[in-house]
Amino acid sequence: MKQLLYYTDAYIQQFDATVIASGEENGRHYVVLSNTAFYPTGGGQPHDIGTLNDVDVIDVEKVGDDIRHYVSAPVTGDVHGTIDWQRRFDFMQQHAGQHILTAAFVELFNIPTTSFHLGAQTVTIDLDTQTITDEQLAQAEARANDIILQNRPIETKWVTADDLQTYNLRKEIAVEGDIRLVIIPEFDYNGCGGTHPSSTGQVQLIKILHVEKMKKQSRIHFVCGARVLQELAMRKDVLTNVARQLSVPEEEAADALQKVMTTAKQTEKQLQQLLDAQLTTIAAELAAQTIAAKAFDGFSMQQLQKIARTVVAENDDVQVFLASHVDGKIQFVAARGANVTRSMKDISAAVLPLLNGKGGGNDQFVQGGGEPLVSAEDVVLRMQTI
Repeated sequence: MKQLLYYTDAYIQQFDATVIASGEENGRHYVVLSNTAFYPTGGGQPHDIGTLNDVDVIDVEKVGDDIRHYVSAPVTGDVHGTIDWQRRFDFMQQHAGQHILTAAFVELFNIPTTSFHLGAQTVTIDLDTQTITDEQLAQAEARANDIILQNRPIETKWVTADDLQTYNLRKEIAVEGDIRLVIIPEFDYNGCGGTHPSSTGQVQLIKILHVEKMKKQSRIHFVCGARVLQELAMRKDVLTNVARQLSVPEEEAADALQKVMTTAKQTEKQLQQLLDAQLTTIAAELAAQTIAAKAFDGFSMQQLQKIARTVVAENDDVQVFLASHVDGKIQFVAARGANVTRSMKDISAAVLPLLNGKGGGNDQFVQGGGEPLVSAEDVVLRMQTI
């Protein structure tokens, strides 16, 4: 393992090797090389991609003692490999940043990391704590960026289990045989098989984005290096767009948006009050009838139900037949007053086939809906004539 090219020099971008084995797995061709700079998926870090003799390397996995390079077409003989360096260096930045941020939480608050995931957009660490304060997040982020600014070396060293007692390890190591340590002197000592830059300064910057509660743990989402610039550019575009739509300077966008939201909530409340008043008026008109039948356009099922319940509560002798065309569907409600013996299930059973629909309810109150194969007016008429 220690002689693999991605371990001897994480900055190797091109190399020459020979195919020493090949095969096919689940329809995917793979080759094993005499040596490789392609990092296989492992330790929370995704695999490298690139080419072998201009053939795409789409996946890399360690299977037993072999490192399999899954390729888009068969490859034989001598090969020239090229790593997708932008992807590799991004992973190096994120992985090193994870070491630094994790060590900062341990140093400042004695909060260990239980798991790590390097995603395509963000990186996450799960902290072994149910609660983490904004102040703690800010302190850990500041400490991590201080370590980056100091441009400390990031060293790697192969040791044996007997050698481990001489290092102040961040967590215990269960691996047997040769063990690879990644060391930031006087700050972090940790067993790790991933690739990292040679100094903390190359991580550039760490920015915590948000915290997610995960049962008894806290998941920290963050980005490092070039991803910070990408995140900043995205947020800048969003802020600029919001400020432009609000016709205010960017620094005033938050206050302006709050005013818009407050006004919108007030308007929504007023509209709801007007709608409730309209439903009350409609219900009062229908409650004066023995057969209360009406078709609507745009009324929801909840609104139909509200009207029907209000009507039957006010008139024990009424039968209510309501339908509405809304969101490309026909919905209906049928209800009866306390003195009516007719089962509303019979109404539903007759109407649902007209709509190729579904419904439910009981003898007193039913509702349903389906395709607009007939109009709401036709449905109301059909319910009255059953």
